[in-house]
Amino acid sequence: MNGVSVARTVALVLAAFAAPAAIAQAPTSASADARLKALYEREWDWRQEQGLRSGRGGEGEGPTHLPKVDAATQKARLDYWTKALAELDTIPADQLSPEEKVNAAVFRQSIETMANDIKYKIYEAPFNADTFFWSGLNPRSGGFATAQAYRNYIARMRDIPRFFDEQTANMRAGLARGFSVPQIAVQGRDVTIKPYLPADQTNSFYDAFKEMPSTIPAAEQAALRAEGEKVIRETVAPAYAKLYAFIREDYMKKARTTLAAEKEPDGSAFYQAQIKGFTTLDLTAEQIHQMGLKEVARIKAEMEQVKASTGFKGDMPAFLKFLRTDPQFYPKTPYELLAKSSYVAKRMDAKLPETIGFLPRRRFAILPVPPALAPIYTGGRGGLESCLMNTYDLPSRPLYTLTALTIHECNPGHSFQSAVAQEATRRPAFRRATGFSGYGEGWALYWEWMGSKLGMYETPYEDFGRLSYEMWRASRLVIDTGIHHYGWSREQAQDYLRGNTALSEHEITTEIDRYIAWPGQALAYKLGEMLIRRKRAEAEAALGDKFDQRNFHDAILALGSVPLPVLEARLDQFIADGGVNPPGFNPSLPEGVSAP
Repeated sequence: MNGVSVARTVALVLAAFAAPAAIAQAPTSASADARLKALYEREWDWRQEQGLRSGRGGEGEGPTHLPKVDAATQKARLDYWTKALAELDTIPADQLSPEEKVNAAVFRQSIETMANDIKYKIYEAPFNADTFFWSGLNPRSGGFATAQAYRNYIARMRDIPRFFDEQTANMRAGLARGFSVPQIAVQGRDVTIKPYLPADQTNSFYDAFKEMPSTIPAAEQAALRAEGEKVIRETVAPAYAKLYAFIREDYMKKARTTLAAEKEPDGSAFYQAQIKGFTTLDLTAEQIHQMGLKEVARIKAEMEQVKASTGFKGDMPAFLKFLRTDPQFYPKTPYELLAKSSYVAKRMDAKLPETIGFLPRRRFAILPVPPALAPIYTGGRGGLESCLMNTYDLPSRPLYTLTALTIHECNPGHSFQSAVAQEATRRPAFRRATGFSGYGEGWALYWEWMGSKLGMYETPYEDFGRLSYEMWRASRLVIDTGIHHYGWSREQAQDYLRGNTALSEHEITTEIDRYIAWPGQALAYKLGEMLIRRKRAEAEAALGDKFDQRNFHDAILALGSVPLPVLEARLDQFIADGGVNPPGFNPSLPEGVSAP
């Protein structure tokens, strides 16, 4: 989408966010709405038929096969999405109802992003530094609720050899044209395959059979276990062994030694498409790099002030060394880290009623990152069912950043936001499965800053940890564009992160490798947070005593995950409406119930 179409989309969406009376009087076109709804429902049904969902079968009994990923199928998908976008262009956007204008903007951006991923053949490099197509095919924890779900799981296991063969063929094609995960980001990732190599009950795929529900008769349980073990022995383990050999003997040795995305085939256009896909903004690498430099300078001044408040007498490099090396700042046991994170999440629970109007019913667990992933995984990651905290290499897990990390990943960051999204039953199905990094990561990073307004940081060191995390995200704007546009080396990127944050050496290594392997993804966090903070400041200035942060946060949450231009348009209208939300706007509420 070019700048002209972005401006037009924003103008149309802004018109959708009118005051309650205006909404009631707004003319709509049933035919335009109906055409759009038919299009996105048809596309969503087709997407499900394509199997473009999680292989775990998280809904219902799960699929009986894994998605096809071969080149011919990828081309067919690109053709389908190209035609869907052409059909979308024929629907008069100015005749859509307010709600459908938002649905149209979300649909367009999501389909454009998926189509671009195929256009640039990202499927030929189908993993990155910490996310792999070979993991997540078995349940993360527990088993299944019904015998049929187990039978479907076994059917998916039988499909693994075909799935891996198609992925391998794609990777070979990528290697042949110089398109791959950079070699440095592949090193050591082969260890994540090892839990799936045993041809017996120690294989991770068997974990689902260890505790089966009592509603399944004992005889049927025994038969399912026997069948599952047989498929693991004869099908799953050999398929993983074959993949393991390919990654170690072929891919790791032949992967490209360059780092920059712009050094890949059609690199400049590819990187620009990645920037747009992750940020949903029409910004160039040069613009983002300059924005990052300004943010780094601003945060650096705040970090100096907080350092002074600790009473530390040395300069910033000495202070960072002190934070990285003093044992008082590091957990002694995994339990200590998990307990601290749980404490922070519960403390935040007490703050939520005064800051957010709509609170979801769903709860989440705080769990350790699985051992097979932990060595190369991030410090934490939040989701609907659980918030994972990394307890691997405890001397690299500072407690002074744990408050900010828990707020971001767990509460009211990703786990909280996932729960809100799940309860938005009035949104179309494709909306409930669509997420934009700028929106989701921007919200989570914004709440790290909000934690300082709510007294969540109990010591100056924790507040410095919060600033260090904000500096980390600002540095990403510089580092990601530095690597992929300006040609920075891995060491140059590590030095920049090391010199500006209090991250441990292990975190610096894993994070830089993630940015190398996943161009553009790291840019969305700070850009989304900057937009939300800027709009909050504008709302506070314009509304004065009428500003209610609960309404402001509900306006964001009720919208759901959207491109950043749509979020900005919504918050502009929130200000214009005097800081109130339209009755019934919140799709997380039942029909006929208005937002507070």
